[in-house]
Amino acid sequence: MATASMTSKGQITVPVDFRKKYGLKAGVQVRFIEGENGEIILRPKTGSIRNLEGCVPWTGKPVTIEEMNETIAKGWAGLLTFED
Repeated sequence: MATASMTSKGQITVPVDFRKKYGLKAGVQVRFIEGENGEIILRPKTGSIRNLEGCVPWTGKPVTIEEMNETIAKGWAGLLTFED
């Protein structure tokens, strides 16, 4: 279990292992959330959309901008399946 001390200014240094594991860099804002049992939960507030890359598995062929635009124009709101 990692621990940290708070300075007189209320600053806490996040242990290096956590910074590396979660990609926390200087300038990242964190939210303080109170858990159900009074625990304090820290969550990054900011991030890059690039962090979402790969979070949804896709096995189909790449979709072109034109195909995306056509689908949007048709007003489809459900899941889309593109033929190989």
